[in-house]
Amino acid sequence: MYRTKQLIALCMAMAMIMIFAGSAMAEAGPKININTAGVEELVQLDRVGPKYAERIVTYRTENGPFTAPEDIMLVAGIGEKTFEVNKDRIAVK
Repeated sequence: MYRTKQLIALCMAMAMIMIFAGSAMAEAGPKININTAGVEELVQLDRVGPKYAERIVTYRTENGPFTAPEDIMLVAGIGEKTFEVNKDRIAVK
């Protein structure tokens, strides 16, 4: 009985290690140029739905191209959290 519990605990630990290692090694996804992307492409960013994608397109139409990835935070409703989870996927050139 004790050996069975040890084996189960070991299997659970290995499963958890594999899950966390896999998600840590997963690719973030392709870069998305926020100056040229349409709504369909922008919604691929985490925490960006169609409403915020439209705001990004509207913002750049009215204000010109973004000069730095951080500029996405100038769009209403897009803050630090959204930028942080996407900063490695946002391109401006």
